[in-house]
Amino acid sequence: MAAEGGGKETNEIKSQFTTREGVYKLLTHSEYSRPNRVPFNSQGSNPVKVSFVNVNDQSGNGDRICFNVGRELYFYIYKGVRKAADLSKPIDKRIYKGTQPTCHDFNPLTATAESVSLLVGFSAGQVQLIDPIKKETSKLFNEERLIDKSRVTCVRWVPGSESLFLVAHSSGSMYLYNVENTCGTTAPHYQLLKQGENYAVHTCKSKSARNPLLRWTVGEGALNEFAFSPDGKFLACASQDGYLRVFGFDAAELHGTMKSYFGGLLCVCWSPDGRYIVAGGEDDLVTVWSFSDCRVIARGHGHKSWVSVVAFDHCTTSVEDGDLPAEFSGSDEDFFEQIHFSAGRDRANSAQSRLSKRNSTDSRPVSVTYRFGSVGQDTQLCLWDLTEDILFPHLPLSRTRTHTNVMSATSPPTTGQTTTTSLTNTTNTSGTNGKDVCNSSSSGNPVNSLQGSLPRSNSLPQASNPAGGSTPNSHTGSSGSSSGSNNSSSAGAATTTTTTTKGNSIIDSALIATGVSKFATLSIHDSRKERHEKDHKRNHSMGHISSKSSDKLNQLTSSRTTKADTAKTLGTTLCPRMEDVPLLEPLVCKKIAHERLTVLIFLEDCLVTACQEGFVCTWARPGKVGLLSSQNNPANSPSGTVV
Repeated sequence: MAAEGGGKETNEIKSQFTTREGVYKLLTHSEYSRPNRVPFNSQGSNPVKVSFVNVNDQSGNGDRICFNVGRELYFYIYKGVRKAADLSKPIDKRIYKGTQPTCHDFNPLTATAESVSLLVGFSAGQVQLIDPIKKETSKLFNEERLIDKSRVTCVRWVPGSESLFLVAHSSGSMYLYNVENTCGTTAPHYQLLKQGENYAVHTCKSKSARNPLLRWTVGEGALNEFAFSPDGKFLACASQDGYLRVFGFDAAELHGTMKSYFGGLLCVCWSPDGRYIVAGGEDDLVTVWSFSDCRVIARGHGHKSWVSVVAFDHCTTSVEDGDLPAEFSGSDEDFFEQIHFSAGRDRANSAQSRLSKRNSTDSRPVSVTYRFGSVGQDTQLCLWDLTEDILFPHLPLSRTRTHTNVMSATSPPTTGQTTTTSLTNTTNTSGTNGKDVCNSSSSGNPVNSLQGSLPRSNSLPQASNPAGGSTPNSHTGSSGSSSGSNNSSSAGAATTTTTTTKGNSIIDSALIATGVSKFATLSIHDSRKERHEKDHKRNHSMGHISSKSSDKLNQLTSSRTTKADTAKTLGTTLCPRMEDVPLLEPLVCKKIAHERLTVLIFLEDCLVTACQEGFVCTWARPGKVGLLSSQNNPANSPSGTVV
């Protein structure tokens, strides 16, 4: 599937692509850019980034979009698939001198039709809090650059907070701010609060409350991106030293780590249920990491250059529970024909998922398909399916092809939409050979055995686990990690952790700055490392990497990371060899831009991409393109050039 088309077609910009849910189409009239629509000369400028917020507007048009292009920052009403973009009327436009915006984030808690809180990070290290609706600039943080002089790489509001936000810099430090506090007129003095393997947390020593509340120093080199887990309790950090580090945020405990195949990690995201993390970077791979097992479970190879963004599609990710299996006898053709003529937007239970229900006593979901996407500097968009033959490889039938397929038709949801079946072809660990069908489109509300609620996921309603239910391989060696599955839990039965409650323990400690000596050094996964040192003694050489890869490795790894360090981790659980984990192939791999891609966001009725030329593109999901108003006929839309 990844190699659709051939010859000269491969260099053409695609304006649509097909998945098993249907056809995704580029809406040229819904393209957002600078008002003159002229491609931006991106040499030496910071990546174009996009942020969305919904202001709960009564008119039903509540989405707002913010994007930066060079020195400019734009704020528009986002009309998505409904109406054409009117670029002549930005709600707010700002042009900065001497510095460029690098990233931004809206606070969804405080957003109204009259006011939004937008944080903007800059190339010189400052962070601005603005209200683009009121056209106000309320505060500038790190104005004198006394806290950090390096570029802001990522800024995020702390989930559930109206006043706390976290800022990462290319220096490798992260700072926790409170919008109510000032930054002071002198450089902050720090006191060690917690220290662990390649990270440290300091609190700011001050008689009065001032920013930053905390300083995190993580790894070596730039901290390129961080992401909060769906429940807000954990923080995943992707660093230039090639390490993914996952922390319990409130207690600043290291939960687990992963190492890229080579080069730095540039991007990171969580699955909607918090069970998996996907990271991408300079090894051209996407790497899937299990939160509970603290190990790499799959890699995806489809990009030809650095991966700049990874994101899960919460609308297409599906988790299903169902009845006991019924046998289906007949040929594969019969089976696929049945799938073809059924309402093809529903979920499936493969033979193996049914067996997982029958044979396991744990609380794992019965049938799971996670959809995620990635975009890269190769101007390509890749979509990936993470299916249960990858997630649960130890189960029966996970690697063998069966011609008598076990299947089940679950009872229809109460909405009246039918739930049909599909088949995971388990011959191929990538799950993506030509005949694979593991339908994961979103329609109806399948029952979900995940614990707690899943924010931002309309296809995954909440259902609490049985009391005491836990993920069997959950790692309990680190004092900050959860003893069960760590899913967001606003209403369901919450899984307690050993150190964190709803109170912000590390933030409270920062505020009172006491008990510093009580924090012992943290050594995570000691037993895990000792156990695997024996297994992998003979695997420390890197001879199987081609000379070309080795050259690239030498170029890309940061100056502080030596080849010896890489050789030490290769073949361990930190960084398994390529042949030791399943290799995913993309469902879709399409060139969709002229310049490198810097944005991928999944929304309910579309997905949004942006490239370094400053064009923000909207791709309608299958069946959603008809929502456009009739007055937007093609004659009125901009030229059909696809960017």
